[in-house]
Amino acid sequence: MKVLEALEPKRVFSFFEEMCAIPHGSRNTKAISDWCVDFARRRGLEYHQDDANNVIIIKPASPGYEQAAPIILQGHLDMVCEKIADCSKDMTREGLDLVVDGDTVYAKGTTLGSDDGIAVAMALAILEAEDLPHPRIEAVFTTDEEIGLLGAAVIDVSPLQGHTMINIDSEVEGIFTVSCAGGNTSACLLPISRMPYNGEPVEVTVSGLIGGHSGTEIHRGRANANVLMGRVLRHIAACTDIRIQCVNGGLKDNAIPVEAHATILAADAQSALSAVAEMNTALQNEYRSTDPALSVTAAAASSQQTAPLDAETTRKVLCMLACLPGGIQAMSAEIPGLVQTSLNLGIVATEEDQFRASFCLRSSFDSQKEMLKDRLSCLMEQLGGHMEFAGEYTGWQYQEHSPLRDLMVQVYEEQYGKPPKIEAIHAGLECGMFAGKIPGLDCVSIGPDLLDIHTPREHMVISSVQRVWSFLLEVLKRSK
Repeated sequence: MKVLEALEPKRVFSFFEEMCAIPHGSRNTKAISDWCVDFARRRGLEYHQDDANNVIIIKPASPGYEQAAPIILQGHLDMVCEKIADCSKDMTREGLDLVVDGDTVYAKGTTLGSDDGIAVAMALAILEAEDLPHPRIEAVFTTDEEIGLLGAAVIDVSPLQGHTMINIDSEVEGIFTVSCAGGNTSACLLPISRMPYNGEPVEVTVSGLIGGHSGTEIHRGRANANVLMGRVLRHIAACTDIRIQCVNGGLKDNAIPVEAHATILAADAQSALSAVAEMNTALQNEYRSTDPALSVTAAAASSQQTAPLDAETTRKVLCMLACLPGGIQAMSAEIPGLVQTSLNLGIVATEEDQFRASFCLRSSFDSQKEMLKDRLSCLMEQLGGHMEFAGEYTGWQYQEHSPLRDLMVQVYEEQYGKPPKIEAIHAGLECGMFAGKIPGLDCVSIGPDLLDIHTPREHMVISSVQRVWSFLLEVLKRSK
């Protein structure tokens, strides 16, 4: 007997359990992609599979819906593979061990992959059913969403006729996501020159910060260790002549850095130490509410074999750290409380022949994203450096006129007796990718309650799946 066999809706949970038996972590999606193709082939449905393992499956409209506009149902095939320390499962080759616990489903010792397996399961159940009223269904299953929306970036949407899309990749029932940020990784690169300098080595550390996600938590006003290090070094340089040996901070461009380290050579080490103490007091006062454990310290360091940056390069690095924009750049005028545009100085690194400052840049307006890229480029041109841009993805701008959203709100209020929460997020979603590929796309993102996703504590709420399934079917029924 299958573990989920007794759960309703039967075909949704049956498809989900079949998925869980097939390893499908990011970059390991060929088997799950072929499984989707086999599903379509056995049912005589039109399908398209590409080299990135993306799959599109198309089902004609049911009788009476032939003139209705097509509906795109979209989710992603890959999952985040995490497990507890003593779990011996090889998630690249073995399926998951499912458990039903009251009103939830989880996987023993591992992540569950409900993000976004439940979207695929719901779409397949709709594609298979013979008794559900619906317009032409275009089910789109992308790959490697969890590692950068990679499948959505390359998928060919030419087989699609629809301009209305329901994305099933949200984790809280009752929240309709209607906008997201686009973004990229912007790296500022400055060539460096070195020259011996007769100074006293001092190590400076900024630590104790809270950090967080550079999209969903940028509005909290938390300190950025790299930005603070720039302020500290500029203050030291105002008190005594210095040369920078190295500055390094942060691990990921999309995370607010919690710690940064610098080694400098100071003409007067005592003046440098006093300057750091002054900045420690000032910054602790500034960030006493958001980062109460913030600490800026300095201590004598051991002599370095490599020569420090010369005077001119030191000046340029200090200028970069002082003048590069950071944090919130614009708030939405349409959605109260939504960050519209921001950038996060996630990584600074002193490499062998260059100094690197890497940003995660986000905006729900592509024009403002381009504006920030231009600002960074202008500064680096003046300093004799250059820019590298990678991982471009399009923002999904809020639409005042959305027939899909209006219909879904009406159905939700009838089913739940209360209005849904309409929300925009300052992070990237595949909806943004598709909005860039399909002009005029009308899109809403929904999903059932998924708890602790991307961790071995992940649970999916059964009753929530049931409600969202009923809601989705009613939306399709009324899309005529």
